[in-house]
Amino acid sequence: MTKMLASVTGIAEAEIAISGGADIVDLKNPNAGALGAVATETVRQTVSAVGTRAETSAVCGDLPMHPYTIRTKAEEIAATGVGYVKVGFFPSDEAAACARTLAPLARRTKLVAVLFADRKPDFNLLPVFAQSGFHAAMVDTADKANGRLLDHMPPERMPAFVGKVRELGMKVGLAGSLEAPDIPRLLPFAPDFLGFRGALCGQSGRMAAIDAEAVAGIRSLIPEERQLDQSATVDYRLLAARGYSPGAGDPALGTDKIFVRDFVLPVQIGAYSFEHGHTQKVRFDVTADVQRMTSNPEDMRHIVSYDIIMDGIRTIVARGHVELSEALAEQVAAAVLEDPRVMRVTVSVQKLELGPGGVGVEIERKRAKQQSSSLSSGGASGGIAGDDKTFSGFGQKGIGS
Repeated sequence: MTKMLASVTGIAEAEIAISGGADIVDLKNPNAGALGAVATETVRQTVSAVGTRAETSAVCGDLPMHPYTIRTKAEEIAATGVGYVKVGFFPSDEAAACARTLAPLARRTKLVAVLFADRKPDFNLLPVFAQSGFHAAMVDTADKANGRLLDHMPPERMPAFVGKVRELGMKVGLAGSLEAPDIPRLLPFAPDFLGFRGALCGQSGRMAAIDAEAVAGIRSLIPEERQLDQSATVDYRLLAARGYSPGAGDPALGTDKIFVRDFVLPVQIGAYSFEHGHTQKVRFDVTADVQRMTSNPEDMRHIVSYDIIMDGIRTIVARGHVELSEALAEQVAAAVLEDPRVMRVTVSVQKLELGPGGVGVEIERKRAKQQSSSLSSGGASGGIAGDDKTFSGFGQKGIGS
């Protein structure tokens, strides 16, 4: 399950975060930089006040990459009894040495290495973190005024990072000026935790105090472990990893259509030898029939975001060469239908450089009837029904090749 990490300044904000359902209370001073540290005594007092109601974490501060400085501060923070100690790693020739000097501490304290997506992060450090005994690695942003995490590390790059961290045996976290619409885009990558500060402060900005209503709003978008129904046959952990939050659509309300039109990307595609080794422009048009959850949608809980469709396409394209347009369309359709609220999807894939107006394929896929029915009663989702294809763009190089 993905946990919610809430960055707080002390006991008062920790109480708000816990009341709102945060899993991890993270001590941080937002006025002192990306990983600004609060006073060590504040960490100690907050850890004591929180007790066992939530996990606790604390940052070491925006420190220079000097092994002695890093080790001394990390040991000071660890001595407070905090559950996790977060250490920032900025670009430096000394970064690996800083990680290795923490190996003795890592044997008795859970260390979290933080890399910064907007500071040319060195992902070659990941094996060093693992060898040094770090519990987790995460990406964040250093300059909170210069874009969110996804502006610097787009969705198609997430699988490589998350997969590598997991392969090395560490937990993985994502943070960086995250907002509510980012949550359904990041949940499919199944991070172990998502970190928030600014989004918990309402409209006042990350320097203000966190707001109970804003905390509850973010919490509502991240499936909680206590919501699991152990007697059910559906694997909610799997659905949560795909961005699903408990609360199926209401069949009585019908469906809405969400769509992405004229989405053009460079794609490695084609069966001919002359199509290998380079990209060509491909246009995607996707329309999904989505079961409505409420007659009055108010926030991200009530919708399926079109961002998820575009993220899915980018991620599929980033995997490498695809022989057939049909195969690409099938992969996109399957990705969209992973959301249990999607009842039907139409996908058009057009290659724009092989004929007048484009050549390609259009497919329609539906959720299997029995699975659609079980969805309304809380059952498992998934599956594709139907096999009709409509071909378009009759071009000189053949269709779907």
